Amino acid sequence: MLLTIRHDIRYHYAAPVTYSIQQYRVTPASGSSQIVRHWHVDAPAKLDDARDAYGNALQTLVLTKPHSEIHVSVSGEVETEALPEGRLFDEAGPIPLEHFTCATTLTAPDAAIRDLARRVPALDTPDAFVALAERIGECVRHVSEADQPMSTAAQALARGVGAARDHAHLMLACCRARGVPARCVSGYVDAGGETATAHAWVDVWVEHGWVTLDVTQAAFADERHCRLAVGRDYESAAPVRGSRVGGKEETLTVSVSIDARPDQ
Repeated sequence: MLLTIRHDIRYHYAAPVTYSIQQYRVTPASGSSQIVRHWHVDAPAKLDDARDAYGNALQTLVLTKPHSEIHVSVSGEVETEALPEGRLFDEAGPIPLEHFTCATTLTAPDAAIRDLARRVPALDTPDAFVALAERIGECVRHVSEADQPMSTAAQALARGVGAARDHAHLMLACCRARGVPARCVSGYVDAGGETATAHAWVDVWVEHGWVTLDVTQAAFADERHCRLAVGRDYESAAPVRGSRVGGKEETLTVSVSIDARPDQ
């Protein structure tokens, strides 16, 4: 599949901002599931390029002059393919597996999560994790990210509704409660006739390799998915993070469009 992607990020502030720093993880890397044909990030000032601790492409924007808005435009083309049972072949990353068995604030398990994690007796095959994703979907109804604030896995499970990142956090919490390494993935997904979105899913460690799984869809991530970044939870893999001085109220507008067509 050839995905043509455009991602626009606009911040508008009620009063001038005197200083902003933002970090972007919006540049995909080529790997076993995708090849980046070309990619461009347009920002109002120079972007400093680096790699974070997980090996993700990281771009930092610093604005020191007063400003009332920030517009960053991301665009490019990525060739993607579905992998057998979602298996990734060349993306182990620089972080030891043990790091991905440790809970974070967003993925700490409680008694309800431990009970959910035990509903699939053996987590030792790719299909077993699909079954666990189905159990998560039965417990937490999916809603759009715009309708939900950032919450912990335990809060999402108790509430019974959540965005894709909540589904991902629940899978991470269940896996880590069972001693299985798991990491969060941020990226884009072509939703067919629905509006394209920034998305979150997971990689789980199965039999000496990572398997990539869309928890919201209870299926392996496939040629509709474009990977951006990985982390121990969504906070460390999020496409945009930042802080500012001034500005008062903030309005954030995000639009994502994906044109998906068979690769010739």
